Amino acid sequence: MATARRSSQTPDTSQSMSQPPTSADRKLFDKVLRRLNKLHKLSTDPRLGLKNSPPYLPELVSETTIHLTEVWAPYRGSMMAVPRGDEGDYLRIHIQHLLDKADRAVLLFKDGKEKMFEETSSYSHMLNELQTLFPGGRFQGDTYRITKTEAKDFWRKAFGHKCIVQWNIFKQQLRRVHYFEEGMEAMALKSTVDLTCNDHISIFEFDIFTRLFQPWSTLLRNWNHLAVTHPGYMAFLTYDQVRVRLEHYRHRPGSYIFRLSCTKMGQWAIGHVTSDGTIVQTIPQNTPLFQALIQGFREGCYLYPDGRDVNPDLTSLCSPTHKGRVKVTEEQYELYCEIGSTFQLCKICTERDKDTRIQPCGHLLCQPCLTGWQKSDGHTCPYCRCDIRGTESILIEPYLPTRDRRAGGKEEEEEDEDEEEDHEDVELVMKKMACMKKVRVLFNLIPLSLFQISQEEYQVPRSSLSPPPLPPKRHSLSPCPSPKPPSRSLSIGTQVSQSNLVGCSVCLSIGFVFRSLGNQIMK
Repeated sequence: MATARRSSQTPDTSQSMSQPPTSADRKLFDKVLRRLNKLHKLSTDPRLGLKNSPPYLPELVSETTIHLTEVWAPYRGSMMAVPRGDEGDYLRIHIQHLLDKADRAVLLFKDGKEKMFEETSSYSHMLNELQTLFPGGRFQGDTYRITKTEAKDFWRKAFGHKCIVQWNIFKQQLRRVHYFEEGMEAMALKSTVDLTCNDHISIFEFDIFTRLFQPWSTLLRNWNHLAVTHPGYMAFLTYDQVRVRLEHYRHRPGSYIFRLSCTKMGQWAIGHVTSDGTIVQTIPQNTPLFQALIQGFREGCYLYPDGRDVNPDLTSLCSPTHKGRVKVTEEQYELYCEIGSTFQLCKICTERDKDTRIQPCGHLLCQPCLTGWQKSDGHTCPYCRCDIRGTESILIEPYLPTRDRRAGGKEEEEEDEDEEEDHEDVELVMKKMACMKKVRVLFNLIPLSLFQISQEEYQVPRSSLSPPPLPPKRHSLSPCPSPKPPSRSLSIGTQVSQSNLVGCSVCLSIGFVFRSLGNQIMK
């Protein structure tokens, strides 16, 4: 029997185990299968002429039926499985909501006719959620990895390992970290986060929301600027519907709208009219939407949201790029030293340092390698083949051995002492130079012939002016230090030695001159 262990600090909302599906739940499941079968027949009627364009309703219904049968298989036999975590709760919420949606869709085929093509259809989101939380038909909702680190920490702290919570509970927890008003603002937020419209927020829906309106620090501010007030935002339009809407603005290049991608959940699709009147749709890769819109505005692509004259200024959403820090551990340092490499070196190109982290798997590489990989249709991590849902700029802090830290500290102290000694040496040299200037004045007053004997007798040998030996090398912070300019202490010390010797010879010469003058006067 599978048991779930929870931390003592985990909220009560995540500690209770869900009950397995009851006989009433299994009857509800059978009813849903019948509704889906009927819906599939109605949607594939040749007289309907439904266009095969994603999200294509017949395909969604077929895939939902197949995956749903696989998910419920462990609970339909004589030996029922035990649900893991809140798996049972999720299945009950999902199956009831799916039945409601199927009933409404069947009624639309009978009475609504054209209303069946409304933008608010959520079958695609429901199928994506089911496939994500039950890959291969097995529940993985309690181990689902949220892409953004801050969002993951929030969910685990607030809801533990639950995969779905009621909207009211989610709202209370979110308001503790991102304030928003009750009433209209809360209703607008719910309509954006609750993709499946079932009054619950799943971990999958929360992940999609935080990826769409990243970064986490300004999550609701981004949402307000991009989804609530921006005229170019279209919530649930499809690829074909975007083309139809932009047809009215072919005469105005730079017109654009943006929507949630139906095929790549958690990403944006931007449609715009080019300078030659064609309609192009792109999906920005690894960048927040507001940055893509700002860049497109500067390039003349995104000028008129939904054909309007005024384009909102989104530069207020820009903030200094925050880079996550990755510290190299002692074990990693020693491991890479053994193989003659470093942790920070990108292992794909082996030329540049790692500066990008793939989300949610967390593998590191350099940005040029990631860009090249994605251009070659690589939509998964090159290391583990996990889906790439986003990226993060990072800065690696190399590991510094303890002995190097101590040596570095000593070196800094010695450098400070050397600088103080240098100041003293400079002052001494300046005094000597002033003395020598006075001596030169005396030399100009005395005949040069009087200096010949003194210069010969007191000539300083060249060997005594040779520089002192080099000091021993000190430890450096890195094994391959950058070249440094020669120390000033050596040249200054040499100058001091030379000035001392010259000063002595000059003094002796002056004494000899004064004795000679005195003898001449006595005579």
